[in-house]
Amino acid sequence: EALGLSLAAFSIALPYIGKFLKGSEAEERTLPEEGEQVFVISSEIGDSLKEDLAWATYVLLRNTSTIAVMISVQGELCVRGYWNCPGQMSKAELCDWFKRKVDEIGLADVKETLYFPQYAGSALSWDILPDGTRSLFVQPLVQNVKESQKTDGFLLVASTAGYAYSDKDRAWIGAMAEKFEG
Repeated sequence: EALGLSLAAFSIALPYIGKFLKGSEAEERTLPEEGEQVFVISSEIGDSLKEDLAWATYVLLRNTSTIAVMISVQGELCVRGYWNCPGQMSKAELCDWFKRKVDEIGLADVKETLYFPQYAGSALSWDILPDGTRSLFVQPLVQNVKESQKTDGFLLVASTAGYAYSDKDRAWIGAMAEKFEG
């Protein structure tokens, strides 16, 4: 009986333990039922930076389990993917709305990398994220100025999969963020 109970407990725990093993596959992302698919870039950004931001957001959405990307560089935004945002707004109004939300949340001042592999939505009131968001990763863009560090923006990715970003994914996203650091 003891052996049977031990085997039963092991078989129940094995899938949970398997999520953390090296080489295990991440959960598949699912597109949110609610939320609107958007692509907005601040009009104040130069053309070459716009192109870099557009490609970076596309690559992050395409090559990871990400459903939403936001990059802020010097107070200007590039937002792509599924977001909880008001409908029937022009792109300029939508960009201003996202800037207000970033200020309300306090993302503009993020100083350290944040990773919430099992984001539940209750601990943080980030209502811009689509329902069903289960992983959230925020990488600050840091500018080195005469041996002091100044935050210049951030890169945020969100996914509907739990534990969506492995160490390798987070390192790759960090490398993408370095491209936009001053």
